[in-house]
Amino acid sequence: MVDVMGPDLISDLPQSIIESILVQLPIRDAVRTSILSSKWRYKWALITQLVFDDKCVPFSNDREVVEMSVVKFITRVLFLHQGPIHKFQITNSKLQSCPEIDQWILFLSRNDIKELVMELGEGEFFRIPSSLFNCRKLTRLELSRCELDPPHSFKGFVCLRSLNLHQVLISPDAVESLISRCPLLESLSLSYFDNLALTISAPNLKYLYLEGEFKDICLEDTPLLVEISIAMYMTDDIAEHFEQSSNCNFLKFLGGVPNLEKLVGLIYFTKYLSIGIDSVHLPIMYHNLETIELYQVNFEDTKEIFVILRMITSSPNLKELQISGSSNIPVAVDAPDLDFWEKGCLLDSALNKLKTMKLSEMGGWPHEIEFIKYLLCRSPVLETLSIIPCVFDMENNLKMLIELVKCRRASSRAEVIFIHE
Repeated sequence: MVDVMGPDLISDLPQSIIESILVQLPIRDAVRTSILSSKWRYKWALITQLVFDDKCVPFSNDREVVEMSVVKFITRVLFLHQGPIHKFQITNSKLQSCPEIDQWILFLSRNDIKELVMELGEGEFFRIPSSLFNCRKLTRLELSRCELDPPHSFKGFVCLRSLNLHQVLISPDAVESLISRCPLLESLSLSYFDNLALTISAPNLKYLYLEGEFKDICLEDTPLLVEISIAMYMTDDIAEHFEQSSNCNFLKFLGGVPNLEKLVGLIYFTKYLSIGIDSVHLPIMYHNLETIELYQVNFEDTKEIFVILRMITSSPNLKELQISGSSNIPVAVDAPDLDFWEKGCLLDSALNKLKTMKLSEMGGWPHEIEFIKYLLCRSPVLETLSIIPCVFDMENNLKMLIELVKCRRASSRAEVIFIHE
């Protein structure tokens, strides 16, 4: 009798190829392949990547039923799994803190886990068990909405290259110690931290993302940083701390990052950098910095303006500049210190590589106009200057447009685009 189905070529493929196929499937479907034949019964149990998202169990409007199903499914998968688990990821909005998490992490700590991502749904924060700190081969760790308390005996994650902590309850000393004990760390993300003074020592760090209420930040040993993104939220306590500080924040934060390629500063970042900048000489150059984005800049604060000018004139290879003004500037502004633009403290450097500029939330205030003039007359290869005015003052917008028409431009090809949204 002829076998009309032909030979089963897929089942006889090497396990590495079968695994590469199975990991492309949702974990629920990968497990279902066990019903295909006796050969496939435990093929899925050898895959080294386990990802549990919102689709890993059937949908139900009853949250408790879904959560119970998720817990049972994850426990069953781990119980039947064979061999090492290199990646374990939970990104499930229905799953909340539960005692089974301790068992799962203990199991993973004994199975060569390299990547661990825990992102549970809204609800009570879960406490990370001490067994996590026995995962010596971790290269990536992402934790969200949990409590983290490294034991005193913890020596560090010697293989960790990526660390992401989002809404994690951890003491300032513990987070600094954790970072410093990851000697290979290349990417660090800390978000939604409150009232934190942070010193970062990470000699191999390349990518840094910070978001939260930071009283102070010091980059102590980060010579390889190439990309920084930071958003600083302001509270009354932090504002008072800023006013009382006499240290030069510019030096503490940007004084030791000579290889920086991209800088994104969001809320209050330029305000933070401006503290103490007028009392210190800044002999710093950023030869690799090509992109600068700064948002909510207060153009009535000449110290913040000086921060921007210091950065762009210290970046000879800058190609792209984006600046967003602050909409908090009063309607009637009389700038008493416009002679700021005539002072010798301003560097007369040409921006020889700058091609694209985008300025948004511009209200047409005197310092904003002078800043635009400063850029236009020092950018010989500029191609595009896009300006998005603030919507609150049409009269000032018209004055700004008239001033722009009269501005001298170092680049004959520079196109000024006035965008009214």
